[in-house]
Amino acid sequence: MPIASLHDILREARNGSYGVPYCESWNLESAQAVVEAAEKVRSPAIVGFNGGFLQHPSRRQPEKLAWYAGVRLALESASVPVALLLNESTTLDQMADAIRLGFNAVMPENEGLSLEEYRCLVKEAVALAHPKGVWVEAQIGTLPAGHALHNGAHNSSHNSNGEMTDPYTAAAFVSETGVDALGVSIGNVHVMTSGKASPDLDALKRIRAMVDVPLVVHGGTSLTPGSLRTMVLLGVAKINFGTVLKQAYLEAVRESLASYGPPLNPHRYLGMGGEEDIMTAGRAAVQRKVEELMEICGSTGRVAHDFNPAV
Repeated sequence: MPIASLHDILREARNGSYGVPYCESWNLESAQAVVEAAEKVRSPAIVGFNGGFLQHPSRRQPEKLAWYAGVRLALESASVPVALLLNESTTLDQMADAIRLGFNAVMPENEGLSLEEYRCLVKEAVALAHPKGVWVEAQIGTLPAGHALHNGAHNSSHNSNGEMTDPYTAAAFVSETGVDALGVSIGNVHVMTSGKASPDLDALKRIRAMVDVPLVVHGGTSLTPGSLRTMVLLGVAKINFGTVLKQAYLEAVRESLASYGPPLNPHRYLGMGGEEDIMTAGRAAVQRKVEELMEICGSTGRVAHDFNPAV
């Protein structure tokens, strides 16, 4: 079966008053963990990768997007609806590659662009994507950076910068571009490695009153469970998580690797898939965290156990 449309996934979420987490992956194990979590708790899922990270100037060599698009084959056999997203992509060329390779959702990044520059990029992305049935998310406003490194910016001031979403600008942008969903900045924070943010829920209400497409909140790691649940009730259909998943993965790998040292058999720790395997440990930790996030967002149990992906 083709992977699920994010339009359909988020329509069901809005109708059912729950949110669907986008749990960003960075390798095969993390993507596998998201799908396994979704299948276990019977939740729809959004699997994807960060286009900006894949093009980040700190990378030792350019990444081939095809390696990441290859996960689509596995998603087509999932027992729950799953979409495949290229998140925060910085170039139209990368989004075009993603669409050609099988991603069925893309999100152009707005950081570093003027509103007019971003409007043009999003219009081009929509013109490229919609004829092929590909969903497009945009964002109005920018999030504060909770850590020094974000999308190529080196900013050592914690929780600095960011621009709140203006409801009028957001409504006009959606109308002019035809995007399918809109990310908002209401006090949520990107790459927040400790502590929690205090979102402006009244600002969210004002945006919801003027914008009819599904709303998206990036920086889900920065928000408390209570804030997330309230946001869902106020119209947020998709919540992005990344930082907390990598934290869980790294901690599990660190603990698993602590018992290894030469001349121990390295295969038990890397690639055999047993209890000592660091990749198994990392995947299991991510799966547990994704299950927790799905419960918080209310998507747990939303897919019938007799769901048949072949129908």
